[in-house]
Order: sequence, then structure tokens, then C-alpha cells
Amino acid sequence: MHAFLKALATATAGLLLAGAAAAQEWSPTKPVRIVVPITGSTNDVLARVVAAKLQELIGQPVVVDNRPGAGGNIGADFVAKSPPDGLTLLVGYNGPIAINPTLFAKMPFDPVKDLAPITLAVSSPQYLVVNPALPVKSVKEFVGWARTNAGQLSYASVATGSASHLTMEMFKAAAHFEATHVPYRGAGPAITDLVAGQVQAAFLVPGNVQQFVKEKRLRLIATSGQKRFPSTPDVPTLVESGYPDVVATSWIGFLAPAGTPRNIIDRYNKEIVKVLHMPDVREKLESMEFEVVASTPAQFGDWIKAEIPRWGKVIKATGAKVD
Repeated sequence: MHAFLKALATATAGLLLAGAAAAQEWSPTKPVRIVVPITGSTNDVLARVVAAKLQELIGQPVVVDNRPGAGGNIGADFVAKSPPDGLTLLVGYNGPIAINPTLFAKMPFDPVKDLAPITLAVSSPQYLVVNPALPVKSVKEFVGWARTNAGQLSYASVATGSASHLTMEMFKAAAHFEATHVPYRGAGPAITDLVAGQVQAAFLVPGNVQQFVKEKRLRLIATSGQKRFPSTPDVPTLVESGYPDVVATSWIGFLAPAGTPRNIIDRYNKEIVKVLHMPDVREKLESMEFEVVASTPAQFGDWIKAEIPRWGKVIKATGAKVD
């Protein structure tokens, strides 16, 4: 009997070890899809950079699937309702994850309950840019022109409810000027119309507009961060321009459907963090003025829970609504 129990214990220990190894070594057996709920943006760039490296690490093709619409809700809802099998991931950003719960009267999903955080990948303040035909070169001149020419200023955003949208609403409320919101489906069309002069201004992440600023097709007025960008040290923040409460950070992270097993989340966290710290990836992201965060799942979860009321306060204070 003793020998039998010993053999059983040994076999059980073996099974537990095998189980632990299997838990640690989860790998997908089919191609993985990364859903980007917006088109032509830094979200898309980040997804494609990570996808190319991630497929080498997990041994399966990783494809990027753009599903824009409803301020990012369409793509995010698709992932929230996907099977929690590690084959569908979401590139999440401020809009659908932190802003829309307050901005939209009815949400098709709950970002906290229906999605599982993997990692907060990057963050970045935004640039306030204008079409060069607008006769302003400073924050003071911008606000002065907007007040003097009431009803004539229009601004683009990458989507209704994006940080791009709400940062301008925050600035409007603080500086007491009016501007008409023109939402687009992603940064690409927003920038096209801004360069063409169809709209006059926008808050956009640096990676989307740097080239246009260098080519003098857009004029850079200010940034929405706490401090100046190292690459544009002569461009002031809105804080130092007299608006201490106008600070806004855009961020991008990776999430999975809620209920995704812990070993799958942990595998993706490990590999995506590894990718974000690769020298060539880091160099590309930093050249786009992104700060690499590469958080744990728990840290990203805490960040989302803090961001929802923070943006909610802005939405309520400015009266911003879905058009």
C-alpha cells in the first residue's frame, strides 16, 4: 500500500509539473488577430510593429484587423464578445476604453468587466497644430483669433470621444472660445482635411503630424503635456501658456476578452513587453514621441480604472457629447 501511495504521489507530482509547464508554455495553435478600432493612426502603427515581432515569438501569424467606427466602440465590442482563447486581441486607447463610458449614453460593452488588460504599451501628450493659413503663431494669438472670429474656427479629431476630441473641448472651456468639432474616422482623413484647410486646428499625437510640421504644411503651436518635448524644446506647453489644467495624455495598450485564462494573458504580457523593449522598436516609438510604458496587466487595469473617472470629469465639465 505504501509503495502504491508513493507511486501515486510521484505520478500526481509529475502531472502537476506537466500542468505547470503547460500553463507556462501556452502558445496559440492558430493565427492571432489584433483588432485596431480606428484607421490610419499611431494605434495602427504600434499594432503592426508589435505584430511583426510577436509572430516570431509565438510561432503563429499575427494579423492586424482594422474595425473603425463609433469612436472605437465597434472594434472594442467585437473583441469583448470574442472567445477568450488568446486568438483575438485589442489595441485599446483612451476613446473606447476610458472616455466612451461617460460620453456615450449607451455602451455595447463594459471596458472593465468585458476586457482583460495585458499591458499599457505607450503614452504621449498631444500637439496643438493649425493650418498655416490661420494667422496665429502662439497660444495667445490662437485664443485671441478664436474669440474675435466667433463661430469661424473648426477643429478635427480622430474620432468622437477620442483624446483628440476632448482635449480641445477641455482647452475651449479653459480659454473661453468657441470651435466647431468635425470628427473623422482616424488620423489620416483628419490630417488630410487639416492640411487642405477644410478645418483649421486639431490636437493630434506627435507621430501623426511631425512630418507635416517639418514640411511646414502644419504649424505647431503647443503641447498638452506637463513638460516640453525634448525634440521640440521651443514649443511651449498649454500649462506654461496660462492653462494649468489643460493636461492630456493619449495612451495605447493591449487587451483580450474578459475570461481569457491567466496563462494566456501572462504569455502575451511577457512577449509584448519584450517587443516594446527591443532597441529597434523602442527607437521607432520614441521617434514618434511615445514614452514606452510596458506595464503589468494589474498596472494597466488600475490605470484604466483611474482614467475612466478622470476623463468623465472632463466630459461632464465641458458638456461634450456624441454628435
